[in-house]
Amino acid sequence: MYEYLRRVVCDANIELHKQKLVTGSWGNVSGIDRSANVVAIKPSGVMYDQLAPDKIVLVDLYGNTIEGALKPSSDTPTHLELYRNFKAIGGVCHAHSAHATAWAQSCKEIPCFGTTHADYFYGPIPVTEVMTKEQVENYYELNTGKVIVKRFAGIDPLKMQAVLVANHGPFTWAKTPSGAIEAMVVLEEIATMALDTVTINPSQGSISKALLDKHYFRKHGKDAYYGQSSPKTK
Repeated sequence: MYEYLRRVVCDANIELHKQKLVTGSWGNVSGIDRSANVVAIKPSGVMYDQLAPDKIVLVDLYGNTIEGALKPSSDTPTHLELYRNFKAIGGVCHAHSAHATAWAQSCKEIPCFGTTHADYFYGPIPVTEVMTKEQVENYYELNTGKVIVKRFAGIDPLKMQAVLVANHGPFTWAKTPSGAIEAMVVLEEIATMALDTVTINPSQGSISKALLDKHYFRKHGKDAYYGQSSPKTK
C-alpha cells in the first residue's frame, strides 16, 4: 500500500538534493495521505543517492511506524506537529540551505523587499522565538514544531508557506511535497536577494502594501490572472 505516496516523497527528496539545497544527508521532505492520516518521510541519515521508494518510511500522525525497515527522519515529530495543526497542507520540507539558514541563525525575519518575494509569500518570512533550554532538552523536535505553530497564530499557512526556526533553519510546506520543494527553492532565492539588498542599502524598507497585494493576489487571489489556468490571462 501507499506506493504512490512513497514514490512522490522519494522523488521530492531527490529533487531537494538536485536543487543543491542540502549537504550530505541534511534535510528531509514528507507527504501525507489525509484520507488515512499516513505520513511518508525520508529515513534518518540516508544519503540522497541511496534513496528509493521502498526506503521511505510510513508513520501515523503520532509517529508510530506503519511500514519501513529504517528509522524515520529525526525531524519527524516536527513534520507531524505541522500536519496536525495546518490541516490544508500535504507536504513539508526542511533544509539547511545557506542563505535562508543564515537568516534563521541571525534570528531575523526576511523582509519583503520586492515583487519577487511578494509573488510567492504574503509578507515577511516569520522567524520563531528562540527555544528555551527546557524545550531543547525535552522533546526537541516536537517543540520545534510547536514554536512554529505558535508563531503562526493568526497567519494563514497557505499564504505564508515558510518559516525560519531561530538558530536552526527553514521549513516550508504546501499542498503537495513537490509544492513544498518549490517553496524552499523560492525561499532560498529570496533569502539571497534580501541579503544582497541590505548589503547594498542597509536602510532599505519593505515593499508597499499596495504592491505586495498586487503581486501576491494576482497569482494567488480569487481573481488571479497570472499564468495559463485563468481565462483572464493576457
